[in-house]
Amino acid sequence: MTHTPVRPVPTHAPAPDPRRWAGLAVLAASLLVVVMDMTILNVALPDLAAETGASALQQLWIVDAYPLVLAGLLVPVTALADRVGRKRMLLTGFSIFAVASVAVLWVDTAETVIALRVALGLGGAMIMPSTLSLIRTLFTDPRERAYALGIWAAMASVGAAVGPVVGGALLQFFSWHAAFLVNVPLMVVAIGFGLRLLPESRSERPGRIDATGVVLSVAGMVALTFGLKGLGKSGLDLSAVAPLLLGALLLAWFVRRSLRQLDPMLAVSLFALPVFRAGVIAALASSITLMALLFVGSQWLQLVHGWGPLMAGVALLPLALGGLIGSPVAPAIAERLGARRTVVGGLLLLAAGPLLLFAMPRPMTYVWVAAAFLLVGFGTAALGLASALIVGSAPRHQVGSASAVEEICYELGAVLSISVLGGLTAAVYRSHLPADAGAGARESLALALDTPFAAAAQAAYTDAFAVVGLAGGVLMLLAAWLVRRQLPADLQLADLEH
Repeated sequence: MTHTPVRPVPTHAPAPDPRRWAGLAVLAASLLVVVMDMTILNVALPDLAAETGASALQQLWIVDAYPLVLAGLLVPVTALADRVGRKRMLLTGFSIFAVASVAVLWVDTAETVIALRVALGLGGAMIMPSTLSLIRTLFTDPRERAYALGIWAAMASVGAAVGPVVGGALLQFFSWHAAFLVNVPLMVVAIGFGLRLLPESRSERPGRIDATGVVLSVAGMVALTFGLKGLGKSGLDLSAVAPLLLGALLLAWFVRRSLRQLDPMLAVSLFALPVFRAGVIAALASSITLMALLFVGSQWLQLVHGWGPLMAGVALLPLALGGLIGSPVAPAIAERLGARRTVVGGLLLLAAGPLLLFAMPRPMTYVWVAAAFLLVGFGTAALGLASALIVGSAPRHQVGSASAVEEICYELGAVLSISVLGGLTAAVYRSHLPADAGAGARESLALALDTPFAAAAQAAYTDAFAVVGLAGGVLMLLAAWLVRRQLPADLQLADLEH
């Protein structure tokens, strides 16, 4: 008797949202604004400080208040968004960003500028992880999601690169207030289109809002970030080491508490997944290298090459161009070569750019620097794929936690780049100065330009730029090796959880 084989009934992913690409445009544009806000103030700070009379300490807080608040609030705000709705949280963040930016018209003291930056940090904490979570909701197909995340990552790279360009252009025609006011029309448009195009999304099993966990995570992240920033400014002294140790202790307590809870505020158990760990390693290392090259490269272009802020910003655009080309095409390459080869290849390109800076002949010319930035831009394709690994490997009810972890990687990466690689820049610069250079020349290149040691100081900073390239390249090679060990050789983007 012949039996007809029973065919398995195929399972289908949810029907794709017809508005998903238009919704992605809203999410990518909002991310662009938030990332630009991290860098645009560096250009406007001198004029702002002169008009408000901000002291050196107040200037540090004007710069640091935004990332400190953003990093500290990522975990509790993301957990709250899982419960009340990610679209609602995103639109609230847009509104806070717009209102705080308008409020700059009434700001006339350093204290009020710091308060303004605190409000912008709160808005940024609501916006950034919500964009990732909503991309996961909009794009149910892993291949399409990888393309979407590639565009998302490209916007992050572009925002970091064009922030100084926009800031320099605005300052040529307007006051420093324009660096804030430029956010307003963009946020108003984002609110309007977000209301129409974005779906609401909540976690099926939201984590508990644990009051003790909120205190531990916020205090731990703020202390850790503050300590890392202090490490870059003053080295291994008590003012940096004490908050570092406190932050590490509080975060370790938070992790231990989360592991004991059934539905914790942050699903730290995700780190048990090799694919998730690989994505985190790629995101953190890429962020450290990218932000260090932007910071040190911008200083080199202005203080050694002699270009103004606007021209220096334009000179960084090869990095954005590489990101715009590389990030969207990376998923197609991953389909042909596999996810592991493509992610590792992107990280190797991110290593090649900084290593080129170290290997290029002296005196360093912009043509070589532009080539290095272009390679780094192509390598940032790994950022979009890292996002696909992080968000795609997490179960649906934990996508908020995965998004928060990724944003923490970017925030800590930016801080580590300035504290560790920025500190390395300062150390190499001082060691290459003549022994009889004055205290002012040793403190910074900007002060050395008005001394007889200007040429020697510029050469020393060029050497420091090259050494930072070597350090960044070695870091990316290490990240590529670690990611290769974590990812299965046959992993495809389509294998990630629907």
